[in-house]
Amino acid sequence: MINKILQFLIAILNKWENREALKTLGAARSSQWPKVRTEHLKKFPSCALCGEIKKNIEVHHVIQFSKDPSKELDPQNLLTLCESGNNGVVCHRFFGHHGNYRVSNPDVVSDVQKWHDKIANR
Repeated sequence: MINKILQFLIAILNKWENREALKTLGAARSSQWPKVRTEHLKKFPSCALCGEIKKNIEVHHVIQFSKDPSKELDPQNLLTLCESGNNGVVCHRFFGHHGNYRVSNPDVVSDVQKWHDKIANR
């Protein structure tokens, strides 16, 4: 019983230590990513969907760079989405990934624009 608990705790610790790799589905980030991310957020500091400017802002890859590494640093492939938007909506997770970070929404740009307009015109 104790061995199973220890194995479970070790597995959790390993996931925590490798959390960046989990977010990227194991793909290695370019050394240029921090600079590109910072520049993108300077140009687009608010969530493209809800308009919030929060600390929990993310730069979403329209085409996951784990599927196409050439898109990681492409400014046309980046979209600012928040992790804690208006009324508890988590724009990045729900619109960028349909609630599951292993999934990518191929229609994220049009979905975000549509819902942004709905929020703005309510």
